[in-house]
Amino acid sequence: MSSKEEKKNSIIENALKLFSKKGFYNTTIPDIAKAMSMSVGNMYNYFKSKEELAKFAIKYSTNILATDLKKINEMDASSKEKIFLFTKKYLENVQKSPEIIEYFLRVYLSNREVFQEGCEGFLCVSEFVTEVMILLDEGAAKKEFRQQDFFPAFAMIMGALGGFAFLSGEQVLDKDIISYSDDVAENIYRALKYEK
Repeated sequence: MSSKEEKKNSIIENALKLFSKKGFYNTTIPDIAKAMSMSVGNMYNYFKSKEELAKFAIKYSTNILATDLKKINEMDASSKEKIFLFTKKYLENVQKSPEIIEYFLRVYLSNREVFQEGCEGFLCVSEFVTEVMILLDEGAAKKEFRQQDFFPAFAMIMGALGGFAFLSGEQVLDKDIISYSDDVAENIYRALKYEK
């Protein structure tokens, strides 16, 4: 990775933290520049606008999840095991980098107007969505998951995981988030599994 790429990723990471804490509209380019100890002018060498940075941030954050799921999809394991591994990895990400999930919930889903141009549909989250599709398709092909339309299955998985990320962010869980991993995975699996 070039030093320019590294700098870009570092800006994205700082922007994710600020956007997820303060919201998209309350975060300014000078705020991000200050967090980076950079000049505002120098920031514009990397990103033309706050909107462009927001789009890069959603790609960056969901690609982390996509990479995790891709590794799991490539394993020689049952679909049930993959759901359990993915759930654990996702909740570990929530614990380690809450801003990634917060950003998705608080900015990407809440400020759709920012992402209308260039992020239509699943465009900016396509790598992650593709990996979920692979997980579901392979599970159905092996008759471990029932055949069903992609959207209800995708919403079931992400609703459960996103809901848990939300509960964690609100600090209402009475135990460590990872300790819920198997129960959450079991619920997801039961909703997807093939009934003989």
